[in-house]
Parts: sequence; C-alpha cells; structure tokens
Amino acid sequence: MFKQVDLGESLKQHFGFDTFKGNQETIIRNLLDGNDTFVLMPTGGGKSLCYQLPALIMPGTAIIISPLIALMKNQVDAMRNFSEEDGVAHFLNSSLTKSAIVQVKEDVLAGKTKLLYVAPESLTKDENIAFLKQITISFYAVDEAHCISEWGHDFRPEYRRIRPIISEIGEAPVIALTATATPKVQHDIQKNLGMLNAKVFKSSFNRSNLYYEVRPKTDATKEIIKIIKANTGKSAIIYCLSRKKVEELAEMLVVNGIKAVPYHAGMDASSRAANQDKFLMEQVDVVVATIAFGMGIDKPDVRLVIHYDIPKSLEGYYQETGRAGRDGGEGRCITFYSYKDIVKLEKFMQGKPLAEQEIGKQLLLETVGYAETSVCRRKVLLHYFGEKFEMENCECCDNCMHPKEQFDGQEAIQKVLKVVNEVKEKFKSDHIIHILCGTLNNATKSYKHDELSLFGCGDEEDDKYWNAVVRQSLVEGFLSKDIENYGLLKLTDKGLQYMQKPYTVMLTKDHDFDNDDDEAPVGGTAALDNALFNMLKELRKQMAKKKELPPFVIFQDPSLEAMATYYPVSLEELQNIPGVGAGKAKRFGKEFVDLIKKHVEVNEIDRPMDMVVKSVANKSKNKIAIIQGIDRKVLLNDIAESKGLSMDELLKEIESIVYSGTRVNIDYHIDEVMDPEHRDEIFYFFKEEAETDDIQAALEELGENEYSEEEVRMVRIKFISEVGN
Repeated sequence: MFKQVDLGESLKQHFGFDTFKGNQETIIRNLLDGNDTFVLMPTGGGKSLCYQLPALIMPGTAIIISPLIALMKNQVDAMRNFSEEDGVAHFLNSSLTKSAIVQVKEDVLAGKTKLLYVAPESLTKDENIAFLKQITISFYAVDEAHCISEWGHDFRPEYRRIRPIISEIGEAPVIALTATATPKVQHDIQKNLGMLNAKVFKSSFNRSNLYYEVRPKTDATKEIIKIIKANTGKSAIIYCLSRKKVEELAEMLVVNGIKAVPYHAGMDASSRAANQDKFLMEQVDVVVATIAFGMGIDKPDVRLVIHYDIPKSLEGYYQETGRAGRDGGEGRCITFYSYKDIVKLEKFMQGKPLAEQEIGKQLLLETVGYAETSVCRRKVLLHYFGEKFEMENCECCDNCMHPKEQFDGQEAIQKVLKVVNEVKEKFKSDHIIHILCGTLNNATKSYKHDELSLFGCGDEEDDKYWNAVVRQSLVEGFLSKDIENYGLLKLTDKGLQYMQKPYTVMLTKDHDFDNDDDEAPVGGTAALDNALFNMLKELRKQMAKKKELPPFVIFQDPSLEAMATYYPVSLEELQNIPGVGAGKAKRFGKEFVDLIKKHVEVNEIDRPMDMVVKSVANKSKNKIAIIQGIDRKVLLNDIAESKGLSMDELLKEIESIVYSGTRVNIDYHIDEVMDPEHRDEIFYFFKEEAETDDIQAALEELGENEYSEEEVRMVRIKFISEVGN
C-alpha cells in the first residue's frame, strides 16, 4: 500500500533533508509494510525520524510511548516546527491541565494529530485506554526501549506493562527504539513486547569521532576546572551521581569564572527548564548534572562529556558519552575513576530485592572492567554491545595513545579456559578467579572446588591479573557470557579450538587505580620544580632562625612541594595550598609568594592553570562545631562522642585546623588528662630539639613506653597553635 510512496520526496517535503542517514529508509519501509521493527541506533544516529516520517505518511495516529516529560515537549515542539498545523503532534501526560487534555483529545478525534506522545504511566490509565480505543492507530513506537529491561540502566516497572495495554487498546505494528542495548537487553525487550519475530536493525555502535579516557580520581575538581579552562567557549556536560555533588561542583566552576549551571531532579521544574535552555541557547558553557539530564537533548556540538563519578553501568556510560560530538565533530569523553566509588554504589544497592542487587552488581563489574582495562577502550565498549572492532589500535582512546607493555598470555588464557571447562561452564568470573588463585572461601569449599587438580594453578598472580586475562579472553572471543544467566562464563567454539591448538596472544595488565585517593592533596608530583623547592626550604630555614621557630611550624614539606608544583603568586592563591589557611598565609606567606613570583618571571614559567582554582569557603560543620566546643572548654572525648568521631579522627580534624593557621587552646583538656611534667617535656622537645614534626620520630626520641601517641599529638597541637599561629 505504501510501496508507491516516494520516501525521498516525503523526507524533503516534511523535514527538508535530501538523504536518509544509515538504514533509516529500510527501517521506515519495514514499518510501512506493517511489520514489527526493532531499532538499535546510537545517540545522534537519527532514531526519531524512523517513527516521525511514517507517522506523517500513514493514516491514523501513531502512539509514541516515551519516558520523559521534558523529552516529549522537546519532540512535540520540533514536530510543530516542521508542520503548519500545531495539532500535528501532542503529548498526553500529568503536566497538562484539564482544559489542555480536552484540546488534545479534540485534535486527535478530528484526525489532525499524527503523533501522540504518552508516558507509560499515562498509557495505563483507564480513561486513556478508553479514549485510545476510539481512534485509528497507525502503529506504536516505544522510545528509549531499554527502560523495559531490568538489565538496562533505567529499569521502569510501568514499561513492563506496555504489551498487555497495547493488546487491550488494539493491535498495530510496534517499533521499539533504543540507543543502548547489549544482546541480553535486546532479548529482554523483544520478549517483553511480544516481538521476538521483529526485524532487527542494528547500526554500528562505533562513534569514531569520540575520544575515550579514564583518569585516576585524584584532585578531580581541580582537574576538571583545568580541562574546562583549556577548552574555553566549548559546550560541556559533567555528570555526577549525587545532587549534592552537582550543586558543589557547579558552585566551584562559577567561583572560578566558568559559566556553569546545575541540573538535577531535586530542583523545581522551572529552574531545571531554565538551566536547560541556558545551555541550549549557549548562555552557559557547562551543565553539571545527574543522569536526569540529557535524554533527547539535541545539542549537536557538545565537545566534552566528563564523568566526575563512574556510572552504574556501561549502557549508562555509553548513552551519556554519546551526547558528545553528535555533529561528527570533536567529542572528548573523560571519566574519573576510583574503586571507592564502586564500593559506594554497592552500598546504595543494599536493601533492594536480591535479584536486583545481583543484576546491579554484574553491571558494576562490567564498568570496573572497562575503567581498569589497558585494552583499546573502543574494542571493549563495542564488544559489550555485541559488536567486533577489528582494528588493533583505534588511535582515539587513552589506552591506544599510551599503550601499556604487553606479555604473552598463551599459558594464562589456557589456564582460564581449562578451569571454565572443569566446572562445566556453570560459574561466573569471580568464582573462576578464586579457583585460579587458590582462594579458600564458602563457595570454593561447598562446591568442593578446592579439591580440583587446577585449584591454585594460578596462585603466582593476584586476582587483578586474572581479571584482566578473563576480560581479554572475552574480548578475543574465547569465552562468552550466557545471555539468560548473566555472567556465567561459557567456552566458545574458538575457545575450544584454542585449548587444542594454542598460539601466542598478547595481553596487557590492567591499570592499577587502587592507590588513588579520592581528592588527594597536591604535592609530591612529577611536576615538582626541585630548584624552587630548595629555594623555598632555604627561605623557611632563614625565617625560622629569625623568628626562633622550628621550620616545620612555618610550613610543612608537603606544603612547600605543592608551592613548587603550582607556583602560587598571591596570598589568595597560597590559601589553596594544602596546609595553608588564611591565618598562615597572612603571617608567613608574603616572602614565599614574592620568591615564587620572581622565580616564575626570571625563568619564564607557564604556571599550571590549576593554581588559579579558587575554593568555595570551607563549610565543614564539624570544624566549626569543634572550634566552638574547644572555646566552651568541652573535653575532647565528649566533643568526639557528640560528633560520632573516634579520638584519632578528632585529633586529625584539630591538627588540620591548627596547621592551616587557626589558633585553638586545648590546655584545659591537657591539664585534665596529662601530667604537667610530661606536657612540658614534650613541648620542650618540639621547641628545642625536633627537626621535624613527625610523631613517630618524637616517640622514638622521648621513649614510647613513657609517652602515648595521643599525648604527643595533643602537645604538638598546643605547640603549633601557640608558637606558629
């Protein structure tokens, strides 16, 4: 019936385009022929057109089931721009007033409306089902179809009820569309929508213009400011997992002269919409957002997508990074990774149903694998979505640009395959690795796998090493993961052949992010200017002599190292150095910044951008409460208890306060818990004998049997506070 339609002419007439992208035309033809259609097309590939054009051509109204109100409004506005008739597209959801709903229904019944967008929650309402039964439906389109799958990154229970509702309203072809789906998710969607026989159109997931990079999460905020400032005027999206972090980071960017706005579900709808519009209209360059932002936002020239926190799944990661470079231009995707974030995400899952926890855990493991791997990131990402990337080096990810040393993995791969075979392909990778490492735990004991001849056959290496081997065996196609029982390792035909006839396969060890601190202080980095560091030490020595103080009272070594790395040239910048507060900068800082300024000018040094980072005033409620408690002469153990801190944690907080230049008086507590003679001896040691403020060195000198660490720390606080501040 529609074969006579000239699709090229319709495309030009309705949308003004001369040609279709990718396989858009074949997809549209399949739908026009009345067939169920499954479309897997990356962000920016032109999914929407696959249902918009047929909706305009076919008689009746197309029902577009879409998850986000903001996205519907965006799409409806876009469709109205292409048509002279405003009624051509409408949405039906909870944001409409009663009179607006009446208008929508009138337009639909009058045959004016070709596309009716509904949220899955609206679709299931009895009055809407009754209304939709009265009209001719051309087809149903399920957009963002990954929401159907519990394996997707955005599980929505209402999406699981779509099929029965469609059957109740009236049968018509179904087109399901998504930008991210692993083979497992695809199967889950098709099964749930009752469209296992649908024709599947799968576009390549390879976005060749995107550059992927994972960095250790060390001083991430400063790093981000540096990246944004090096790309002034370019549009960027920064993703954080918590609303609190979104607010904090947006504030930090603004303080540092970057045009940025926050976006998260906790904001009221009008603020969210206003911030989204500012970004689209380029009144701001950066949006800091939770994943609530970006679905269906058609801004083609986003140049940077930064993940401050690693996402919960690779689907989420792929979809979010996919918002970069949609116009085919530059798109840099930088992720900050620390394993601590994974531990946090696992904690969030506690309390959910066990099945959901298990799924979430498996998805997290895939994300960890992606972050830690040293293999081409494009290859790993495409393999996850069931696509093979043939090139050895994509030349557009950090691992390919800076390859790690490789080793012959033949023997290691064979060990992995043999263990998988030995346990009848019924276990996940962590259990296989426990067998290889010879780990005695409940699982290996209860299955009697500690009695296998292969148990401990790889104990010369750790679990990180074996994780890398298993992951690369999957990418090489020697192993696969069972779609139905997610995570069970299976041998492929290629793997079975490899066991018979092994050959050299080069593998790389994973990155080691274990030692990376979340927001570690700067200093001690490779960029340390040794000449300046020695000059600063000399200045400190002279000043100490003049003021008759031990040098460490003025500034500690880590502070000098940071100065010799970041070159602060004003007292304001000096306060961003670890261990330097306003008081200390005021008291000792002028000579130091003068020296640094002169050194920078004489040697024509380009200062790193990070140094210009201004910090938002420290709002630590703990610090304020501790100072107030000390002012009221509350005993330290009572302050610790009231704040839920251990004594060690409380002393660390007080040390941080006094080392930054704030004076506190804890004499009342020391007098209560210490012998005056002990106190005076420790004080005298720090004033006259100590070369450093190191506690261990002090204990060795004073005698560990006579003095406790806690006593020495308390007197050191008293000493620094009285003499240095």
